[in-house]
Amino acid sequence: MLQDGKIFIGKSAKPETLDLRLANRHGLITGATGTGKTVSLQVLAEGFSQAGVPVFAADIKGDLSGLAAPGNGKEPLVKRAKDIGVDYAPDQFPVVFWDLFGEQGHRVRATVSEMGPLLLSRLLDLNDTQEGVLNIAFRIADEQGLLLLDLKDLRALLQLISENAQELTTTYGNVSKATVGTIMRQLLVLENQQGDEFLGEPALDIRDLMRTDRDGRGIVNILAADKLMNNPRLYATFLLWLMSELFEELPEVGDLDQPKLVFFFDEAHLLFADAPKALTETVERVVRLIRSKGVGVYFITQNPVDIPETVLAQLGNRVQHALRAYTPREQKAVRVAAQTFRQNPAFDTEKAITELGVGEALVSTLEGKGSPSMVERTLIAPPMAQVGPIELAERQRIIAGSPMRGKYDQPIDSESAYEMLAQRAEKAATEAQAAAGGGGILDMLGGLFGTTGSRKGSMTVGQRVTREVTRTIVNQTVGNIAAEIGKSIGGRQGSSIGRAIVRGTLGGLLRR
Repeated sequence: MLQDGKIFIGKSAKPETLDLRLANRHGLITGATGTGKTVSLQVLAEGFSQAGVPVFAADIKGDLSGLAAPGNGKEPLVKRAKDIGVDYAPDQFPVVFWDLFGEQGHRVRATVSEMGPLLLSRLLDLNDTQEGVLNIAFRIADEQGLLLLDLKDLRALLQLISENAQELTTTYGNVSKATVGTIMRQLLVLENQQGDEFLGEPALDIRDLMRTDRDGRGIVNILAADKLMNNPRLYATFLLWLMSELFEELPEVGDLDQPKLVFFFDEAHLLFADAPKALTETVERVVRLIRSKGVGVYFITQNPVDIPETVLAQLGNRVQHALRAYTPREQKAVRVAAQTFRQNPAFDTEKAITELGVGEALVSTLEGKGSPSMVERTLIAPPMAQVGPIELAERQRIIAGSPMRGKYDQPIDSESAYEMLAQRAEKAATEAQAAAGGGGILDMLGGLFGTTGSRKGSMTVGQRVTREVTRTIVNQTVGNIAAEIGKSIGGRQGSSIGRAIVRGTLGGLLRR
């Protein structure tokens, strides 16, 4: 609910609001399961949409799909509206559904190059040594002009690196076939978990997340994450990638009257679970600087201790629902949560956190020049859209009428590293066949490599890599050449003799 440039969150002794001018200072919604975090998220999302601010939110349980349907006026919601002195007016909001698997929304994809070695290493659960080899792979792809769009591109490049590990080590650092093999196995695991469906084209254009409808309301982009949560690492890596893309692509705009986009990150603890220090530092830097891009980031998790202190310090707008405190660890978590607020002498914040009912929360938002308001015990406003998921048929109807329909649904297989290497193979095979018809097999191989003598002393790294690519191509054409020799001798015995001749000749040349 929007009131004078502020989102109405609920009511304590006074109305509790979120000032749109300070909404890009980020926020945090915490609380135990079933205490009302999703409702608070929905109230904020409705307010941002009414203000013309696009929203992106991950939908873990499917409940946020209810934003697309008007509220059904259930008695508890009407009563709560009356208790806080507002009129209950059912409303619905413009929604676009997204899904990494394309089942409950438009497909979301990113290219391997856009992911980069750091996030891809996180996705594949690689150690430091394996991440180093992946960095080498990206460097070689850049130097060789090989586009990395999907997993088959990356696999082809890793195969090239494995076959040239010894030569590459002297220039790029230690590269072992065993390490490359481990990365290849992790790629297989990712494929088995359908993670490969996320990597490819057409890649998501972040501008499609920053749209308004004809009435000027911000589009609410909802990512179906119920199935995605079966692979928490993919979920966290995707949202990290999206946040990084926003940071890299959007221009500096300073402080605006309202954000250009608000990003809700549910189950935020997954982002930091077992995350290496470098990744945590990257998240902290992005959260700190993305404010000046006009983007607000809101984390949703059970407890503030799930968020590293360096990130937590950047989250100025807080909504804290009830926490349980039965064990010593839970009691410590409650104390930490209470200490993150500007204290109110009217009540004991630590005690209040354990006493809050469903729909109640402790609220503190930024005010004035950006200082946090005194924490208040607040009855959260009821959402005006439907609380709970919509029917599958209604979701499909919305998807069918979406402005994004057809743009991302079908994959595109552009010319990239895999195809480029295949073209080189075809070209080499053609040249091999032409040479075979001239001065014989030795002349053919000499023309293919440029010389039958050793050139390693005078070749650059790039030339050596190219030569080794050609070697792989020649190996692939050995069967065809052997078959031609066999035909001239005749029969199965001729084929065996032909293969032996070619193997012997290639072995002598490629060992130089």
